[in-house]
Amino acid sequence: MTEAAPVTGVDQFTEVHDRHFAEIYRYVAGRLGAQAAEDVAAETFLVAFDRRGKFDPARGDLRAWLFGIATNLVSRHRRKEARHYRALARLDPREAAEGHENRVVDSVAAARVGQALGRLSAGERDVLLLVALGDLGYAEVAEALGISPGTVGSRLNRARKKLTLVLSQEASDE
Repeated sequence: MTEAAPVTGVDQFTEVHDRHFAEIYRYVAGRLGAQAAEDVAAETFLVAFDRRGKFDPARGDLRAWLFGIATNLVSRHRRKEARHYRALARLDPREAAEGHENRVVDSVAAARVGQALGRLSAGERDVLLLVALGDLGYAEVAEALGISPGTVGSRLNRARKKLTLVLSQEASDE
């Protein structure tokens, strides 16, 4: 089966699932955590299967379409994601017991990244995480989110600048 062929049968869809599940799972796990990733990734393919008749290969790539569905499902969980980032930002690495250097380092890194990601707009965060966790290119991100590649570039640029600023400020505060 080629990417341009319509996905109509169960056997064809099984092939799509087998080919793309791992990367969708990794992307969702990076957004929502491993516990929610299995459910959301599975739901992505359930939605895709239900809407398979609406997929138009002339409008874009199957992979980008699946990432678009996953991103929309992640949006449903955005409040949970935002609470997660706020919780990471509140971590106090000094509370970790001495002798657990790895936990301290992990706590510091998680707090910094969580705080930095929490300061991005939803659009910037979606673009950044599709590129970083989904390993999508600009054109695929544009297809997945229904925006232009230029918008992808500008959001990614703004996100990188904000992350650099927040992380460098925190590093200089130490």
